[in-house]
Amino acid sequence: MKNVFSSYHPVVNLLFFCMVIGFGIFIIHPVYLCVALAAALAYGVSLMGKSMVKLFVLGMIPVILVVTVVNMLTNPRGNTVIYHMEYSQITMEAMVFGTLTGVLLAAVMMWFACFSKVMTGDKLMFLFGRVLPAASLIFSMVMRFLPNYRRQIGRISGAQKGMGVSVSDGSLKSRIRHGAKIVSIMFTWALENSIETADSMRARGYGLKGRSSFSIYRFDRRDAATTVYILISAGVIAAALASGKCRMEFYPDVVMAEPDILGIAAGVVYALLCFMPVMMQAKEVILWKYLKSKI
Repeated sequence: MKNVFSSYHPVVNLLFFCMVIGFGIFIIHPVYLCVALAAALAYGVSLMGKSMVKLFVLGMIPVILVVTVVNMLTNPRGNTVIYHMEYSQITMEAMVFGTLTGVLLAAVMMWFACFSKVMTGDKLMFLFGRVLPAASLIFSMVMRFLPNYRRQIGRISGAQKGMGVSVSDGSLKSRIRHGAKIVSIMFTWALENSIETADSMRARGYGLKGRSSFSIYRFDRRDAATTVYILISAGVIAAALASGKCRMEFYPDVVMAEPDILGIAAGVVYALLCFMPVMMQAKEVILWKYLKSKI
């Protein structure tokens, strides 16, 4: 089943990621960071499946552990001493701050992984093509050419292996020679492909003044309602952030802001905002299964 949130207008997609990543960077609070990490993991699993779980286990957990250990060993600030060393000390405050910083980095990187799946080259070209045409074109071409080059290298390697030319067999000298041959073929293909791309762009009038552009994206009432919801949620979270309800002090002691109505409301709103794509997908799955049961 296609991801529901990806079918929304690119403006809505970009606005959502700007909000969750922006607030995730500026709010260093255990509740908000855990919500952001869990939402990014859940949405990543719905987009990429087991590969996101693998990324989290093999990539993000080590990031959290490394940042925690490095901050504990290099930052002696804090009143609650856990262990004394000869020239320094390990404190609970440094451990807490390092752990939360690691969770922040992991959550942001996982949100960017989701961003790369939802914000395709076509969407970025649509959003920034008129404002930054050259940069948007280069970015979209890079997004397209990298997987193309990877597939082409696989085809060339397979063809060469069928002819008895392989980079995995033979002496080191022969493997280097065979690898150089594959690189030479790939380089020739890339130059030919770039010439064809340039001719195609010129034939389609790229760079001419007054040139129109085709777009499949239409901003409808569903997109408008979601945009209003994201902006209202961002306003509530920003109000709590400005009033210090999301604040947490780490040095010399760990101190959290006293929870009140605004702070609790901001936390709930932030959780609903982060889990919005997952809830959209769950609603679609439930509706689909319900309709299938009626057949």
